[in-house]
Amino acid sequence: MQRLQAFKYELMPNGEQQRQMRRFAGLCRVVFNEALNLQKTRYEQGEKKLGYAGLCKQLTAWRNGAPLPSGRTAPWMSEGPAHTQQQTLKDLERAYSNFFAKRADFPRFKKKGRHDSFRYPDPKQIKLDQTNSRIFLPKLGWLRYRNSREVLGAVKNITVSQSCGKWFVSIQTEREVEQSIPQGGAVGIDMGVARFATLSDGVFYPPLNSFKRHETALRKAQQTMSRKVKFSHNWKKAKARVQKIHARIGNARRDFLHKTSTTISQNHAIVCIEDLQVRSMSKSAAGTSDAPGRNVRAKSGLNKAILDQGWFEFRRQLDYKLAWNGGHLIAVPPQNTSRTCPCCGHVSKDNRQTQAKFECVECGFEENADVVGAINILRAGHARLACEVSGAVMSPAAGTHRSDSGVAQCRA
Repeated sequence: MQRLQAFKYELMPNGEQQRQMRRFAGLCRVVFNEALNLQKTRYEQGEKKLGYAGLCKQLTAWRNGAPLPSGRTAPWMSEGPAHTQQQTLKDLERAYSNFFAKRADFPRFKKKGRHDSFRYPDPKQIKLDQTNSRIFLPKLGWLRYRNSREVLGAVKNITVSQSCGKWFVSIQTEREVEQSIPQGGAVGIDMGVARFATLSDGVFYPPLNSFKRHETALRKAQQTMSRKVKFSHNWKKAKARVQKIHARIGNARRDFLHKTSTTISQNHAIVCIEDLQVRSMSKSAAGTSDAPGRNVRAKSGLNKAILDQGWFEFRRQLDYKLAWNGGHLIAVPPQNTSRTCPCCGHVSKDNRQTQAKFECVECGFEENADVVGAINILRAGHARLACEVSGAVMSPAAGTHRSDSGVAQCRA
């Protein structure tokens, strides 16, 4: 089995290399913004959108001194590697494809200091010396990096990125690995706020709540920054403190999600999880001036707690880690998973007495509500898997029955 994997390390560049990397990232940002400006102008004039090949021809002209779509010239554009700027055009083309496929919003202009990065696509131009913890990149020379683990496989491309004043290198590799044999059985997972993840076997993982832990420090740092004169030296120092807190929050959450998803994927062959629509769940309840919302403060706190969990990233990590270990991830509709009795199948909102307690009003079955939800998710996952094997598509209520509609069945 062929595996693509990225290894990310922190770079330790000198002052000149840092200036060069900021310059290269800025050049890529200019290329992206000018190409996006060109595409928007052509659309307004009724002309056809340029493809990647057409944009590359424009890039060559810009690097040779031709005027940019904004009207200025950029002879300094040739100081940066051409391949990195061509990769920026590929990113723009991918952004357009995602927009037309309704997977993302329309591409937006890039801003300095946000997601500064550039990518080297040609592995022949890259030299990796793991013994001495250094890497050679075109027009940058040898850079030292914090060698925390071994790079496995053949190098395919290199991405250099900046975050909170630090530079990182992400090395994507490709290698052949043996198909893993999954360990363990099937399990259902109920996602929540009080409990981050509850498994159908009763095991649960408490939430980390990394944002909540640093919320006070972040608020004070943001208040301090708001009192500074914008773009002044003190404002930049205050902004750096805010960025450092945000980075700490993100790193803690990412570490927690990786450890949890790795543990689950290594011990289970099939994982069933809810297909949660986080964007819809975390919408504001403020309403409008004509129709103001209700319980706005409580809903705001719930939205903040939901977004602090990182449910989508957890599902993404489970997906590829289970594939690496030979397992499968099954997403099921979340409707009525916490209202259905796993003993008799009765569906009622009265079954869930409180946020944590489940008591069936028909048969009297009692259990933790999150465990009940995980059990129902596991059953719905088994039903969906059976329907996919037989060529059918599972309805949202498969595996349960309602007191008013009878038994739900698979439909073609």
